[in-house]
Amino acid sequence: MKKLIQNILIILVLTILIMFSYACLDNKISGQSFSEFVQWMIKPFNKADKMNKRKGTNTTPNHYKAVWLSYLEFGAYLKSSKNNTEKEFRKFFQHVTEHAKEEGFNTIIVHVRPFGDALYPSKYFPWAACISGTQGKNPGYDPLKIMTEIAHKNGMRIEAWINPYRVSSGTDRKKLSKDNPAEKWMNDKATKRNVLSYDGGLYFNPSSKTVRDYIVKGVCEIVENYDVDGIHADDYFYPQFTEDNVKNSFDALDYYRDKRKGKIKKGISLAEWRRENVNRLVAAIYGAIKERKSNVTFGISPAGNLNNLRSDFEYYTDIDTWVGKEGYVDYLMPQIYWGFTNDMAPFDQVVDEWVKLMKNSPVKLYIGLQLYRMGNSEPGQSDINELQTATLIKKQLQYIKKKTEVQGVCFFSYQYLDCNNTSYSFETREFSKRRKRILYEIELHLKQWI
Repeated sequence: MKKLIQNILIILVLTILIMFSYACLDNKISGQSFSEFVQWMIKPFNKADKMNKRKGTNTTPNHYKAVWLSYLEFGAYLKSSKNNTEKEFRKFFQHVTEHAKEEGFNTIIVHVRPFGDALYPSKYFPWAACISGTQGKNPGYDPLKIMTEIAHKNGMRIEAWINPYRVSSGTDRKKLSKDNPAEKWMNDKATKRNVLSYDGGLYFNPSSKTVRDYIVKGVCEIVENYDVDGIHADDYFYPQFTEDNVKNSFDALDYYRDKRKGKIKKGISLAEWRRENVNRLVAAIYGAIKERKSNVTFGISPAGNLNNLRSDFEYYTDIDTWVGKEGYVDYLMPQIYWGFTNDMAPFDQVVDEWVKLMKNSPVKLYIGLQLYRMGNSEPGQSDINELQTATLIKKQLQYIKKKTEVQGVCFFSYQYLDCNNTSYSFETREFSKRRKRILYEIELHLKQWI
């Protein structure tokens, strides 16, 4: 018996050595930590176990369960790291991926184009400040390459999240790098209107074909150079206007100029023209993606309130066209960030409106849910009482599951799922014990709920 045990141990050790040698020869663990190697070794067993657990449940691999990882989380990583190296970033994203997977997620949406900059070496946009500390500064590694690699090795889908038009949240041009296209365009009289200033922020001009073509090129280089599963855009299209300025602000000047020159069809209003500007970009992005890799998805996460989306004062997202016609998006993920008692947009009512809108649409419907509001006790919120209990999230997920038209969910954002983390300077570190307790209760039960 003793000899049999010894033989089994010898076989086990030899098997591990063979697997380790194969991994080295095949570059499977190049630049990875020991924990990543172990994860790679046990992945087949984990996968089989996961599949067994999923049988007979609503949490099949095809059910979309995502979480956003925003530029704020990257900023927290940067603030917390003594040395911003590839090793440290790998450690950070490995933690994020493993934790998200433990919570039941199968997709992570990573912010790669937050402010007219990039978390990857780009021909079109400078390095993002949130990953190097200064816009245009090379961190010395390729974050998107690392994230794609780690996500896939952990069995997770990964989507690259872009803000198409947002250049900055302020108007201080000193924070823009010299190679930022916005800075170059603003310094040239012939192209200065490619960038517009409004309400304390800078935006690429949606009415400019040069801008649209440039944004599409930026998307193409992601799809061509990285094995991402999707491209994701949020609701940063047009800013919000008022009755007083809607006809004379932002790109209105371009509208009247082109109208005088006969470049705009008669009868096309300013609002319709703005919607068409966004439509042109969305259709161009979709077409460019499918031309290169047909299996890569393109989705948009618009604001949740349909009345606002159809307004003549903001967003200018032609939601009805996107839903009714092919060639724009693969999925829509409205941000329904309110409770059932919200007096302006009750959760169940808004979900029902989206379900009705997309009943016969070829476009998939996912729902974006809030975590960032949970436990928030600031006055003036009509659903404030609901926010003080973790069961709101459970109730929302239960409501969604009854709607067969809804095929997935996404949570904003990752840091609120990791509120007790002490390694990284997430915003949640500063929360009260009461608020942390609410978020931690969600974290404990979320895998069961989704």
